[in-house]
Amino acid sequence: MTRRVVLLFLAAFLLIGSAAQAQAAGYRYWSFWDRDGENWVYATQGPSLARPSDGDVQGFRFAVSENSGDAARPRGAADFASICAKTPAEDGSKRVALVLDFGTASDAPSGETPPAPRTACARVSPDATTADALAAVADPLRYDTNALLCGIAGYPETGCGEQVAQKEVPTTPGAAPDRKDTSDDDGPSVGLYAGIAIVAALAGAATWQARRRGNATD
Repeated sequence: MTRRVVLLFLAAFLLIGSAAQAQAAGYRYWSFWDRDGENWVYATQGPSLARPSDGDVQGFRFAVSENSGDAARPRGAADFASICAKTPAEDGSKRVALVLDFGTASDAPSGETPPAPRTACARVSPDATTADALAAVADPLRYDTNALLCGIAGYPETGCGEQVAQKEVPTTPGAAPDRKDTSDDDGPSVGLYAGIAIVAALAGAATWQARRRGNATD
């Protein structure tokens, strides 16, 4: 086998490896965020356990992501004074500003269209959880048997944290790129098939070359 063939083999295997990496699995779900100054911080508790204080801003974003490190942040304005401007304070209650980002069409389950992002100001009891605040302004909510939040304001209608294949995996933590919905893509990518085809062709070429040299020496 010549050096050129060896190099071509190496390139083909690198192509296959890149294609497999591009097919990394992600999950379609609602992520939960706390507002810290000008930044969104991934919440350390679920909405049914978190108990926000009066004046807090919290957000939810529906998207496909591998983990909390690459989860897409809520978009749009996230200022308590603006969101709760028309909800005056009352004794015996607290106000929580919520940012609800239903995501992009590329992250939506098949056949569903995400509603436009919106904000809401929930006036709830002082000991209310984030889930209580959410229920006050974004019914209907949907949970699975493990208390995982599956739907907000009826979106999405079905599914809950299902695994999907991602064509691109973001490399910047917190990045929010649009991703193609590949929930129906159960097989290898085109690049993977191409790499396999190249390896097969090169193997055939190497075999033919070896046989030719053998015949030449007979």
